[in-house]
Amino acid sequence: MPAPFPVDPHLTGISIAYKNADYIADAVLPRVYVGKESFKYWLYNLGEGFTIPNTRVGRKSEPNQVEFSATEATASTDDYALDDLIPQSDIDNAPANHDPKARAVQGITDLVMLDREVRTAGLVFAAANYNAANKATLAGNDQWSDFVNSDPVEDIETALNACLARPNIAVFGQETWSVLRRHPTIIKAVNRSSGDKGLASRQDVAELFELEEILVGQGRLNTAKKGQAVTLSRVWGKHAAFLYRNRLADTQQGLTFGFTAQFGDRVAGEIAAPTKGMRGGTIVRAGESVKELIVADRAGYLFTNAVA
Repeated sequence: MPAPFPVDPHLTGISIAYKNADYIADAVLPRVYVGKESFKYWLYNLGEGFTIPNTRVGRKSEPNQVEFSATEATASTDDYALDDLIPQSDIDNAPANHDPKARAVQGITDLVMLDREVRTAGLVFAAANYNAANKATLAGNDQWSDFVNSDPVEDIETALNACLARPNIAVFGQETWSVLRRHPTIIKAVNRSSGDKGLASRQDVAELFELEEILVGQGRLNTAKKGQAVTLSRVWGKHAAFLYRNRLADTQQGLTFGFTAQFGDRVAGEIAAPTKGMRGGTIVRAGESVKELIVADRAGYLFTNAVA
């Protein structure tokens, strides 16, 4: 009996290899493989690493004992997938060097990745996911779009020092980054000039604040309902987050702001649809099983409404 969804190695390979350079979710919340859809992960007690017990030992006594604990939590990956129905006539009449099934997999994968981008931006830029002392909402003269009164260098340095694990990456929406890189205080700091004019590069700003990487979300999303005129908005809003990212962390060890649990690889395949159209057709499906998680709220700092 044929499988209900036969995975096609060729189409799966196309889906796995497909990447969109505008998407940053995989760099912000790196993927960690889990063995089952339902999995356990650890939430660390950060205070244990900063509380010093009595380390002095008497000549005939034993050293004090310490215990490092973590709160075990349970989560499950969610399935995200889409279908595309290709009429048999489209397959039969496809021009040379054009594979309608491969093209469908690429289009589906891009939409699934865009959905992941939206979910990740929603998590990373949600104030509720940060410790109370690790977030600030900017308004009026404090917003970095006020080139006269605001001081993003001081704001960002304060944020970096507020985190128990010093952030090593910065995440900006495109609108925030476009403003910050032109701010006179930033230009003055990186170019050692008057700061009147100029553009700071990502490398300039990363070096200024001793960060590993500057990530700028450039993705766009159509927010209009189906059938209405297209209304494009930015996936990553006018905010800025500074996070500690540990690419070696997994569900059981390693401190990191967040990660993405992934069960298996992306999959793609086809299902016969003989009742569609006069000649039938093929349904092409592609998707993945993932779960985005924030596991250390004191290892990041969020500026909401960083620019007007």
